[in-house]
Amino acid sequence: MNTTLTAINGLTVGHWSDQTGKTGCTVILCPPDGCVASGSALGAAPGVREMTLLEPSKTVEKVHAVVLAGGSAFGLDAVGGVMKWLEQQNRGLPTPFGKVPIVPAAVIYDLSQGDAKARPNAEAGYFAASCATSAPVETGLVGAAVGSSTGKYLGYEFASRGGLGSAAKNVDGATVAALAVCNAFGDVFDLQGQLVAGATKRVPDLANALLVHSSADTNNEPVYGASGTNTTLVVVATDAPLSKAQAYALSQSAHIGIARVTRPSHTVYDGDTTFVLSTATGPNVPLLALSVAVQEVVAEAIIKGALEGNL
Repeated sequence: MNTTLTAINGLTVGHWSDQTGKTGCTVILCPPDGCVASGSALGAAPGVREMTLLEPSKTVEKVHAVVLAGGSAFGLDAVGGVMKWLEQQNRGLPTPFGKVPIVPAAVIYDLSQGDAKARPNAEAGYFAASCATSAPVETGLVGAAVGSSTGKYLGYEFASRGGLGSAAKNVDGATVAALAVCNAFGDVFDLQGQLVAGATKRVPDLANALLVHSSADTNNEPVYGASGTNTTLVVVATDAPLSKAQAYALSQSAHIGIARVTRPSHTVYDGDTTFVLSTATGPNVPLLALSVAVQEVVAEAIIKGALEGNL
């Protein structure tokens, strides 16, 4: 039984992984006609592309793929390869002079984990798109999560690995699923409050520890937690029909799922970002029920990714 993002009929997922350079990218392909989509970045330091387009007030409603990548802002280059692949398949937003693929993206900072010059590029994105499949999503230290890490608040030397995880559940005949890449500043805990992945050195008072370990520069910035070097990325999908405004509301629920199992989450050093896709091929389900399910599958996906990344 498929309990990953590809349990949503019509979605396919492909990875490009550089196990030497410790980076990679993951591509989620929508059905040819695209998915109604929205998203939100609540972390203070996101690395994103096309997020403004996803706001409910913007006119474009559908996207054709979502890209998650390592390489920090350099990794956004992978989108060009995905757009090239989509153009070759004649997929995109119809315009008077040809179809334009709409591909939102978000990145994690993994430059500290391997070769800082090894980054996903257009060729990597093209490869991931071309090998995308409807099979259960490969999880762990793959794709965008190859160089992910968690629990960096005491320094990289005490951090553990992150991971890519996915989960799905049935809600009144519809399917709700999530794919998550955890590269968090904080630790990951299971739903019983047990540590899954994070800093290998424990401190009784995290807030005080952050003060003690702050550098002496004028900004009082912790030397190990530079802004923008941590992020949890989430893609939620459902076959239940959604409006763009409803997809945006569910993207907020996805952030609650992050916060349930990541401590601390959404810090000034994180770029926590969520996307929501609807294929609209399933039954109508009340938004309240979907919002609860989104929180649950996001939390489960993060836990699974952290567990598999630290096997």
